[in-house]
Amino acid sequence: MPESPLPFSRRQFLIAASAVTACAVASPVWASLPVLAGPLKQPVSFRHFPSPLHAFIWRNWNLVPLEQLARVLETNPDEVKKLASVMALPPAQAVSADQLKRSYLTIIRRNWHLLPREQLLTILDWTDEKLTFTLQEDDFFYIKLGSLKPDCEPIRLQAAASTATKLREKQLVRWMREEFPGGFPIHQEPLFQFVKDLSKPPETKPLPSSSQISPRFGYAYFALFGDPLLEPDIDPYPVGYLEQMASAGMDGTWMHIVLSKITPFPWDPALSEHWEQRLENLGKLVKKARQHGIGIYLYLNEPRFLPLAFFDKNPDLKGVTIGQQAALCTSNPLVQQYLTDSIALIVSRIPELAGFFSITASENYTNCWSHGKGDGCPRCSKRSPAKVIAELNGIYMTGIQKGLASKTATSKPQLIVWDWGWKTGFAEEIIPELPKEAALMSVSEWELPIERGGIKNAVGEYSISSIGPGPRASRHWAIARQNGLKTIAKIQAGNTWEIAAVPYIPALENVATHAKNLRNSGVEGLMLGWTLGGYPSPNLEVVAEMGSSATIEPLEAMQNVAKRRYGSAAQAVTNAWRQFSRAFSEFPYHVGVVYNAPLQMGPANLLWSEPTGYKASMVGLAYDDLKSWQSNYTTDVFISQLEKVATGFTLALEKLKKETSVLRLTNLQKRRLAGECRVAETVAVHYGSIALQARFTQIRDQLATGNLPKKDWQEMVSLLETILKKEIQLAKQMARLQAQDSRLGFEASIHYFYVCNDLAEKVINCRNLLENWLPDLKKTLLKTD
Repeated sequence: MPESPLPFSRRQFLIAASAVTACAVASPVWASLPVLAGPLKQPVSFRHFPSPLHAFIWRNWNLVPLEQLARVLETNPDEVKKLASVMALPPAQAVSADQLKRSYLTIIRRNWHLLPREQLLTILDWTDEKLTFTLQEDDFFYIKLGSLKPDCEPIRLQAAASTATKLREKQLVRWMREEFPGGFPIHQEPLFQFVKDLSKPPETKPLPSSSQISPRFGYAYFALFGDPLLEPDIDPYPVGYLEQMASAGMDGTWMHIVLSKITPFPWDPALSEHWEQRLENLGKLVKKARQHGIGIYLYLNEPRFLPLAFFDKNPDLKGVTIGQQAALCTSNPLVQQYLTDSIALIVSRIPELAGFFSITASENYTNCWSHGKGDGCPRCSKRSPAKVIAELNGIYMTGIQKGLASKTATSKPQLIVWDWGWKTGFAEEIIPELPKEAALMSVSEWELPIERGGIKNAVGEYSISSIGPGPRASRHWAIARQNGLKTIAKIQAGNTWEIAAVPYIPALENVATHAKNLRNSGVEGLMLGWTLGGYPSPNLEVVAEMGSSATIEPLEAMQNVAKRRYGSAAQAVTNAWRQFSRAFSEFPYHVGVVYNAPLQMGPANLLWSEPTGYKASMVGLAYDDLKSWQSNYTTDVFISQLEKVATGFTLALEKLKKETSVLRLTNLQKRRLAGECRVAETVAVHYGSIALQARFTQIRDQLATGNLPKKDWQEMVSLLETILKKEIQLAKQMARLQAQDSRLGFEASIHYFYVCNDLAEKVINCRNLLENWLPDLKKTLLKTD
């Protein structure tokens, strides 16, 4: 059988980003980042702005302190204010240190096509080393940016605007005044207000801890990647949030770590600078979380590849070489001892740790066979990938046991072995060799066959539109049970990359039915999500409900959750959840759609009059890469399926609002219901906008081929005009929603996909196309007719 589509697809991203030439720039640190092969690319052109300078001010206004913007431009803040006032931007506001620390990825993304490396460092006020570390370690953020840095020219403040620029400035201001007569859209609820809200104790009684499914662990909704254990003023687990996690039915969470950062690295102590402080801070977090019913699991993707220069001094440790890095070969006894001792140290210092979960055949380059290249290692080439991977997990377990040997603990950290990335046939060899104390985790919906719009596919992961389990997980769990291992399912209970710009996808019947299927299959624990999905949502509550009884059905579980949250509106909300679920089941799932389509940017994704020449990046920058967006769906089917979801959500939402408008609810119930409605409306807006963007791009490319009858191109141009006007309305609608709700547009591993500045930019982007491009297009078509 062919390998499951998801790890293959993601591995393509990883290999493309890691196995080719180094970036030809001055800094040796930055140069360590791999890039896609080929010459440096020019950035996309933001023609809706008078100049790149205007784009820079607009995009960073009130997201970056005024003083830092001035430093980038080598001017003073008053000059920056003048240009902002020319564009009718709102008054400058103070940007808190907390907001900056929580939005650095947002800042990097919005300036990726504007600033060269030096100015990017200035706006962040970072060192080259910190930026490189972030791009590599923040959940593959460099890959999410496309694995290349556009060749941007430095932006400087102009001495005096030209006449043409002044005319463009006036045009921009006119567009804004016509589209936003009440003024530039601003965040009425400040960005990251949800952090403060979730740091408070829950406003209702927590769920009884009666679920028979455990662990139920997921990522913290607003935890930072990077180096959070050295950021004492950025608490990933405030007490209130821990209580809210428990109240929503979670009993665990997980953290991303780099082993050499929390334990000493014996061959280069500088690599582990401040490890004692990090480990001490981790211990404090684990103890605090335990006190509130939440266990912490650590993500093991070790040992990490190191630069080739390291192996000049340590040649015996070297395994397979990929690009400019090589593996610490796990077939070497010295490396095995390092891993054992490092994990033992963590466990001996923090025996209350809930456990570890491992990825051994994908994600970062780690063991020699982690990306199928082990035949390049003198040791591992003589051993099968399955032997190396099984042995590595055994080493992890040995470290856990060694760390507990001198400790008296009521419980011991668990090792969860995740089969993510294992090629077909690996499981049959690896699972029998795993330590019997370990648990085997599989992505539940993997290989699940589906059909949408007449197109057949198999699910990888990140799907709430598809209800598992699928055949791959079922096979692997059966082998695990035969060998005495506990079984755990990895699902996405809250949201998925189908749309991560909402705190949760309110398709609760799908989630509850999936939980029922897993309960009935004998699965004993759940990973509730990757970096996305940690918001304490009704989705997580319904999963806990489904585990509270061997006989409870999805409808009853949904009704129980709805009653707790919405009182007398429970039935109306339950009905809406069921309608949302049916609509969401029409989503055109394919791993290519999930990773490449502008599902997260939605109406903030710009439209382009000409092809950008850029490929969509993994859940990052979608550009106008329609072929990648739609994957193996035809354009018409892709659009039709998105419209089905958007229409289904819109109709269900209208009914929900009508039915609940006459009910007497408490203030808390009203607030929750309003939030529920905003989430559902955001789903509808995103998918409706993506359908329009796909149609726009399709027509644009058809018109570029020429040789169309006059009637046809006139109809197409008319449709483009209609699409642009609809896109303006959707961008304004989303700006209104996000202004009221700071949760919308946010995800932990990318921060804000968009803010109100971006939605306002989409409006002027469409106005520019309407007034400056469409008329020229008509003239060109008339000439060629």
